[in-house]
Formats: sequence, C-alpha cells, structure tokens
Amino acid sequence: MDVMIDIETLATTPDSVILTLGALKFDPKSNAEGNSIYHRLDVDSQLKIGRRVDDGTLEWWGKQALQVREEALGTTNRQALDEVFDSISRFMVGVDNIWAQGPAFDIVILEDVLRQIKRPIPWQFWQIRDSRTLFKLVDEDPRPKNFEGAHNALTDCYYQAKAVQKVFRLLGLNR
Repeated sequence: MDVMIDIETLATTPDSVILTLGALKFDPKSNAEGNSIYHRLDVDSQLKIGRRVDDGTLEWWGKQALQVREEALGTTNRQALDEVFDSISRFMVGVDNIWAQGPAFDIVILEDVLRQIKRPIPWQFWQIRDSRTLFKLVDEDPRPKNFEGAHNALTDCYYQAKAVQKVFRLLGLNR
C-alpha cells in the first residue's frame, strides 16, 4: 500500500505551524483504500518552539467557508506533537510510497518539524512521490473541480488518492 499525506498550515514556509494532518493508505493500481489517520495539532506548542504563522495565510483562511475555518482553526481536540508523530510513525510501517500534492510543501514542512523536535523521519527520501507531476501526464486534470470538504487534510487525501488511481488506470499502470 501507498500513503497519500496532506497538511493544512498557518504559513507556506518549511517552519510553518501545522494545523491538521491527514493520511490515507491506498493502492494506486486499484480502487482499494486502507485505513486513515487525521490529527489536529496543538498550535501553542508549535509557536513556543518557533514555528511560523504568516499574515497572508491567516487572511486566506479568513476567506474560507465557516465550516472549513472551524475545522482547521478550532481549538478543540488538538494533539501534542509527540502523540501525532508517534501515530504517523506507526502508520508508515510497511508503506511502499508516500504521495503528496507537492512534496516540496507537505513533506518539507513535516520533515522540518520532525528535525526540530528531534524525531526520526518515518520514510526514506526515495519513497516520496508527487501527485501533481503524475496528474500532468494526462490530458485532463483527474481531480474534481469543486468538492465538498476541500482544505480538510483527510478529505484532500481521499480525493488526491482517487485521482492518482484514475491516472494509473488511464495510463494502463494497473497491472
């Protein structure tokens, strides 16, 4: 199985505060999905260690639908970094590839915080895959144009994984 990973943040730099993290196991060569994880990370502890908040990103969040803002920015059910990254480390055991819609964003930010809190990175550099590059191999963007739940890290994972599966089918890579 592969994993699609997505995060929502308060900035766009490697030292960004992470609001939420979703990950979904899936088989790119079929329609199969596996289990998933979703975490709402504690913001205050990230601020204390120097993680970044960007005014432009805050402004962008302010323009999102109320439900999206509440899920991303709400203060309930936030988890400590150690708890979240213990969960991720367990989740990544036995995974073949880690997909992200722009690893230069999601993966770079995750690896930055892991190094900062002196935790091992639970994947190898050669496992990282870029879904945006894959999507450019077909004539039409396989992602839905407007879908309910956009900017929810786990919902984004689901739609991105489905789009990867669609491209694999279109390219005949499902053998």
